[in-house]
Amino acid sequence: MLDLSDPSDLSSAFDGVLSSSTTVVPLVGPDHLTSAPVVRSVRGMPRDDLLNLAGALVSATCLSLLLFGRLTPLAGPLGFVVVTYALFLALYSFLVSLTEDRPAVVDKVMAAALTSAAVLAGGALLSVIAFTLWRGRAALTKPNLYVHDMSTAGPADPLTIGGIAHAIVGTLLVISVAMLLTVPLGLSCAVFLNETRGRAARLVRTVVDAMTALPSILAGLFIFATWILILGFERSSLAASLAVGIMMLPIIIRSADVVLRLVPSNLREASAAMGAPQWRTVWHVVLPTARSGLVTSVILGVARGVGETAPVLLTSGFTASMNVNPLKNPMVSLPLATFEFVRSPQPAMVARGFATAAVLMMLVLALFTLARLLGGRPVGHISARQARRVAACSVRDAARFDLIPAEENDARR
Repeated sequence: MLDLSDPSDLSSAFDGVLSSSTTVVPLVGPDHLTSAPVVRSVRGMPRDDLLNLAGALVSATCLSLLLFGRLTPLAGPLGFVVVTYALFLALYSFLVSLTEDRPAVVDKVMAAALTSAAVLAGGALLSVIAFTLWRGRAALTKPNLYVHDMSTAGPADPLTIGGIAHAIVGTLLVISVAMLLTVPLGLSCAVFLNETRGRAARLVRTVVDAMTALPSILAGLFIFATWILILGFERSSLAASLAVGIMMLPIIIRSADVVLRLVPSNLREASAAMGAPQWRTVWHVVLPTARSGLVTSVILGVARGVGETAPVLLTSGFTASMNVNPLKNPMVSLPLATFEFVRSPQPAMVARGFATAAVLMMLVLALFTLARLLGGRPVGHISARQARRVAACSVRDAARFDLIPAEENDARR
């Protein structure tokens, strides 16, 4: 028995506890060596994986050549590519399974499949861009293409006569007016869907979902029937902007709705705890936090509207001359000009059509770049100028806080 009154027993008990909890250093020697755990690198690609990929690709190509050339009556480039790809995945999974366990095999095979899909999509995009630039190279190098219209050029005239300046101006006017109409309405509707609950919000969400699948020709027919036939207005850029805005609106609402849902709820709760009303929370907290995503939603809407052809043809018509008045007279856009040019059997007109498509791609890229610059950085990422401004505000606040006690003491005296 341990006698708590005896100091010697207590000392021996504590010594035993300390000795039992002492860390023991493991022995290191030839007889005590243990194999280190194998850590798989997640950066780069090991040599074994490269050899497996190369071996599977070469083997799949050889087997496909054997199947299509010797053993079976299969033919066609598409079938050859599909069979080669299927054999490549099968052989690659077999080679990886020789040295890896099942989870690693699934991971590497899925990585190979997803990478090949990304390469295929990127290759298709690059091929379209390269084909468009190559077919329109003869017209793209002519300066008159960007400053003249087609009012003085005929189908048989050379590329040195005429241009697409009227189509560029028409596209900018149509998209600008459509953005003025749809961006405030779309963002307001997205805020309404996120900040309210009830039957009205569910009804609006259902209508927006239905409008997402609306064909563009129906939007053009709706504006043509109401704005032109019933109300009596003439064909103009404004009518085309209304039709294009109908196509842009559901895209902006849906994407902005998703972005606003990603705003952390604790920011709203903190603003409400500080006594801010709901509208101030939305204006000063929610919208600035989601600014970068909202700009992306506007970009998606512009990408949908800038390529519309049928609504513009129905509501604005086609013209070969410049028109800068959005309220009257026909006005042409770049997609509509491309459609009209490539229909011609004349090689010069076809070259103008591909050049117009190339200009449309460059214009969309410029608009996207401008929107990204206006959108700014994501939340938490500020520029050097903004950091200096925040630091200056902090210095002023600190000086103001230091002056408050002195003013209070003067008032008390």
